[in-house]
This record gives sequence, structure tokens and C-alpha cells, in this order.
Amino acid sequence: MSDSTPYARIAITLPERDLAAADRLALAQDRSRSWIVAEAIRTYAAEQAQRHQVEFSAPPGELALSQRPGLGPSRLAQLERDLSLTPEERVRTADETLRLTEWPKQARRHRLIAFDNYEDFLDWKFSCSLRR
Repeated sequence: MSDSTPYARIAITLPERDLAAADRLALAQDRSRSWIVAEAIRTYAAEQAQRHQVEFSAPPGELALSQRPGLGPSRLAQLERDLSLTPEERVRTADETLRLTEWPKQARRHRLIAFDNYEDFLDWKFSCSLRR
């Protein structure tokens, strides 16, 4: 690593066996433990990039959707369709999806309601319509 490379301090927890192996490698190669861990990550990332044909050197936010591992063609197509919508259209689509996936409301129980006169019935009907 060059001196111009920015560094970030992290804390990790390793099994004692793996930490001992890293210390042995560091001693044998006259390197720091951090260098050994960083080299292991670089090697692993290169292997994964080769296996999935993905470039991992760019930050995750800069990877194209088609380069991200784990997204199948169907899910990728859905994400691209969703991202082509405006924020307002996304909210409307989400609301519609929620409406379609709601459980049906339980059926109301039968009840008997009596009114003294027709005007009381109309008042009750009007108050019910306001609650909905």
C-alpha cells in the first residue's frame, strides 16, 4: 500500500485460531497484522470479482445494477422499472400494492337496530357515512 492511500480504522473480532494464523503470517513475511488482513480481503475480492465478473474496486454505490451479484434478471428488470418512475409514481404504486395485499376485512356481525322514526334512521346513516 502506498502512503497516499487513505486509511480507515476498524475493529473486528476473529476466532483465536485465525488471529494466531495472521500473526504467524505477519511474522514470517515481516509485515503488520493489518497488512495481512488487508491482503486477505484484496485476494478474496479479486477471486469474487473473477467468479461473478464484477469489479469490486469501485465503491458499492458506483457499481452498475447489472454488475451487482445476487440480482437475477427478473429482479434487475423490476428494479430498473421502479427506478424509471418519478417519486410520486413510486408512492402511488406502493399504495396500490398495499391496497391489493391487505387482508380482507372481517365480516360484520349481524345486528338489529331500531329507530323511533325515519329521521333518526337518516341521522344514523349520515353519521355512519362520515366515519368511513
